[in-house]
Amino acid sequence: MALEARPAEVVKVLDDVARLGPYFEIATGVGAAWRPFPEVDGGRLLAVAEEYRERLGTDELRVAASILFQGLASRVWSPVVAAAGRGVVPDLSGLRWRWAPGEALALGLGEPRGWRVEDAAEAAGLIHPMVVDGQLRPLSEAILSFAGLADGLLWGNAASALAGSLNVGPAGSRGAIVRDLLAREPLAGAGSIGRDGFVRHNCCLYYRVPGGGMCGDCGLRDDRPGI
Repeated sequence: MALEARPAEVVKVLDDVARLGPYFEIATGVGAAWRPFPEVDGGRLLAVAEEYRERLGTDELRVAASILFQGLASRVWSPVVAAAGRGVVPDLSGLRWRWAPGEALALGLGEPRGWRVEDAAEAAGLIHPMVVDGQLRPLSEAILSFAGLADGLLWGNAASALAGSLNVGPAGSRGAIVRDLLAREPLAGAGSIGRDGFVRHNCCLYYRVPGGGMCGDCGLRDDRPGI
């Protein structure tokens, strides 16, 4: 059984991984003005998606919603997996968010808690239900309430976001954690890991953005060696 980490340990590891970049940032000590994340009421998420749609220059809300989900999935996976690679899994049950039109969306924790872990299997066992069931599943349901997207596409986005978290900084023990998580439902079967890295089996729709193209792990690409 994983041992509980001291709040100061959780704060330190979150501060450390935040240096990897904005997708790894979770603020600590946030106040009540921050809203619970994810919100099952899709109204506020719809406003964020509409702003994404305008920024991307697309008329398709579903495209913006898909990219929004993938970005938020990355914002959740990246700091947690990076922290776990340093031996601490932050508890996201109290995750909160802050957003206003024209501002970047931020994630935070009011009272940081977590667990010490000793190996990838232990870390993945804690992370999987916390992120998949506690964060991404309700987030996907909220987004599907206003965007016509396939459920499998969103889980492909989640898998892509998870695999993509290894592209920043040294992978270290994060690689074993990510492989374990990708083998668990509903991510299992969303893609495969080969010599060229992770390749998903569907598409996030970014190619439909004006001036966009296919992502490096897109299942629609046919320009990889051997394809």
